[in-house]
Amino acid sequence: MKIGINGTGLVQKASVAAVQAHALQAESDGFAHYWLAEHPTGGFDALTVLAAAGQRVKTMGLGTAVVPTFPRHPMVLAGQTLTTQDMIKPPLILGVGLSHEIMLAQLGLAFEKPIAHLRDYLNILMALLREGRVQYAGKTLSCQASLFRKPEQHITVVVAALGPQALRVCGQLADGTTLAWVGPKTIKTHIVPRLFESAAEAGRATPRVIATLPVCVTDSPEIVRASITKGLAMYGDLPSYRSMFDREGVTGPADVAIVGSQTEVTDGLSALAEAGVTDFAASEFCLNERERDATRALLKSLNHG
Repeated sequence: MKIGINGTGLVQKASVAAVQAHALQAESDGFAHYWLAEHPTGGFDALTVLAAAGQRVKTMGLGTAVVPTFPRHPMVLAGQTLTTQDMIKPPLILGVGLSHEIMLAQLGLAFEKPIAHLRDYLNILMALLREGRVQYAGKTLSCQASLFRKPEQHITVVVAALGPQALRVCGQLADGTTLAWVGPKTIKTHIVPRLFESAAEAGRATPRVIATLPVCVTDSPEIVRASITKGLAMYGDLPSYRSMFDREGVTGPADVAIVGSQTEVTDGLSALAEAGVTDFAASEFCLNERERDATRALLKSLNHG
């Protein structure tokens, strides 16, 4: 299992310089990839920020986790993605997702026919990124386009897919899934079987399974988990995540966080690898400098191991 860093904790700062510095340190520490989320109403564009970070990062993969699909037509996203990849040296990993009904409502967008939308979106997006042209008319989206030049690099596309239908579409059309707030039991018994079966039926390569969870090496796990509950409890109220917590048999975000001693955190990461996770993007959730140093040191040692 390759280990990377998730920089989403910096998104609310809306500082390009902060993300650049964070990503550069992650590359210096030897991590495989670096991920950044995009909030639908946050006003901080993930691909633009990664294009800036990619001016300094040389080899470490840079990925979005995730860009919401409803606000952007797939032609627009394909154009931005290809332009970003052309600006940077590291490989770009495009993570996309449906987002959540409550967030789209803030934009005045309806969360209608999400699975049909996802299928149409990926059919258009993948054709543009792979072949540079598309002729497609779906139930929710259509596109007739031929790019100025055919894409020169393979851009990996992963999808935030949690439910059975989304996982099926993801396996058929994308290169893998990117998961947030999903524990090892759910990954092993729900995510991986459905995703892999769908990919095999479509004749596609074995999908990547990218997971991100809060991580902290600490002597005070109860305090860290309480802080996660206080600051991130809203995720437990979003239907798609709520169903994952219920499958895992936990109450909410704090229960799937990987928090505790070096041994406990190591065991937690091992459980993800055994469940089928190919890439882990650590969201370092630490309350003081000692925890930050200990967490980063352990992640580095496991990554190099």
